[in-house]
Amino acid sequence: MIRAIAVAAASLVLVAACAGQSENGEPAPASGGTRTARPTDRQEQPTRPQETTVLSDERQAELDSRLIEAAWDNHVSRVRRLIEDGADVNAKDDTEQSAYLVATSEGYDDLLDLTLRHGADVTSLDSFDGTGLIRAAERGHAGVVGRLIQADIDVNHVNNLGWTALHEAIVLGDGSGRYVDTVRTLVAGGADVRLPSAQDGVAPIDHATRKGYDAVAETLRAALDERPIARPDQALLDAAASGDADRAALAIRAGAELEVGDERGRTPLLVAVTNDRIDVARLLVALGADPDALDDQHDTPWLVTGVTGSVPMLEALLSADPDLSIRNRYGGLSAIPASERGHVEYVRRVVRTDIDINHVNDLGWTALLEAVILGDGSRPYQEIVRILLAAGADPAIADGDGVTALQHAESSGQDGVANVLRDAS
Repeated sequence: MIRAIAVAAASLVLVAACAGQSENGEPAPASGGTRTARPTDRQEQPTRPQETTVLSDERQAELDSRLIEAAWDNHVSRVRRLIEDGADVNAKDDTEQSAYLVATSEGYDDLLDLTLRHGADVTSLDSFDGTGLIRAAERGHAGVVGRLIQADIDVNHVNNLGWTALHEAIVLGDGSGRYVDTVRTLVAGGADVRLPSAQDGVAPIDHATRKGYDAVAETLRAALDERPIARPDQALLDAAASGDADRAALAIRAGAELEVGDERGRTPLLVAVTNDRIDVARLLVALGADPDALDDQHDTPWLVTGVTGSVPMLEALLSADPDLSIRNRYGGLSAIPASERGHVEYVRRVVRTDIDINHVNDLGWTALLEAVILGDGSRPYQEIVRILLAAGADPAIADGDGVTALQHAESSGQDGVANVLRDAS
């Protein structure tokens, strides 16, 4: 359904783009691509024209058409400029698709946030009388589904095929992990798990079972067997600790607060990160859990990823745009404990974000110094030193006593690390 329209429209856009695109843009990766934490449109203040200008019908139509083309390209900066010039995020083309609806089906998170901030109508329907939620669910964009649920979209809207978002995620999905996440997010958001498809009368659980989507069926079965949860907040914290993502979804469905704290001030997301419960973390992030929430030890979910060294968790939290500059109780950023603990792959990934590799903590150590002072000089630490140096770590930065990383390596007999540092000098 969406796919056929999307391909046709995208082809027209590509022809137009090849004819005369000269701007340097900032298209983000499509769904499934790697996102690097950075200031995004959801963090920026909306910019508006200095004065209201009445546009002619021809000019308005031109701006709206260019806006939709830019949306298909996921060209966020161009979309922003067009909105400032007066383009309407709700304007549709002849296929009944707007910049907002394109963002939902294509999984363009930053573009979606930009359109929502500029008045996107979440009740807007496409040519199948489907909402943005249905379009996102069909494609398995759990993050978009969660964002739209936060925007109070109707989770049980039925399109002209007789399907809700839940039906489309199952009938048109492939049962893979992203669709499990999508179904789980819909369940948490209050989707009716008993409502059958209007045309064939088949219930969601039966669709999932017939297709052999066992994980999806398990999530639906848990929702169908739902019993009253007396203490939703505690149930969510417990599910975050144990890794029971379906239980977490039901707790949220029952009214659990995403930012509830345990006895140590840890939110469910922080509990999930600490215990490396990635499925629960993805659910919480999709629904808007705060990656920067501090506990009583000044840890945040993002900071703790550096302690655990989990790259999948890092990726999950990057989609929530964490503040990479928040410091832990030792004044350090996530790259410092990761370097100390020998988390090679984490360090390899985190240096690709905007994190300050040369940040100095309260002990007077950078990530490079910490890798040498608290490391053992083994191959993992040698690799971390190489990664940090390649990413711009300054080997000349000394600790509080004026001792450099090379001097520490030499004095502790870390010959391999010392050789790496000498090669960099």
